[in-house]
Amino acid sequence: MTQTSTRLDRPELLALRGLRLPRVALRRLQQSGIYCNPSVSIEHQNLAKRHVLRGTESGGAVAELGVYCGFVGEDGKPQTWLQRVDGVGVNGVHAIVVATNFVRVHMFRAGESYDLLITRHVLAPISGGPRPLLQNSILFHGRQGSLSLELWGKDVELRGKIAPVFYSRSGEPMSPPATFQDAILRLTGAVSCLGCRHSHLLQPSALVVA
Repeated sequence: MTQTSTRLDRPELLALRGLRLPRVALRRLQQSGIYCNPSVSIEHQNLAKRHVLRGTESGGAVAELGVYCGFVGEDGKPQTWLQRVDGVGVNGVHAIVVATNFVRVHMFRAGESYDLLITRHVLAPISGGPRPLLQNSILFHGRQGSLSLELWGKDVELRGKIAPVFYSRSGEPMSPPATFQDAILRLTGAVSCLGCRHSHLLQPSALVVA
């Protein structure tokens, strides 16, 4: 979907801003010191004379709940960060990504229940216009998925190996795109990572050895 005006319907708002959490959840996250910023912005590179997208990988968990937002390529493969961010606290900003397009993976956990949103973000040129449009589309939205394991506690050894199961309102299984299975596994671990201090999706660039 294309962001063409300030009046957005619910799916467009979801695709642009990420999971819409109830106030009680937002309040509890704030009280727990968990910060997650799923926003995507358009930035201009003066030297390269082009526009790019900017995203912030952030989040973490306490035993009761967790939230995390990360980014991968459209092929589901990890992207490299522009810079790693080391904060004074935990469960906050971990890395920054800048790219011409990417896929955002956003997950919220309350106990053993999970919400998952996967969205695609690309820049669409405008004929004769100086600034492109940001196009956002929903690839998957699962609500109240279940995973009866304590990945933040006694089942920590399974972190990164298992993901929640999602169902439609009629009780039929909902399968996220297989392309993003690895990212979902990593994110499931991220929302159970107590006192998170590291990036779960974005990676450093490969070192060039002379």
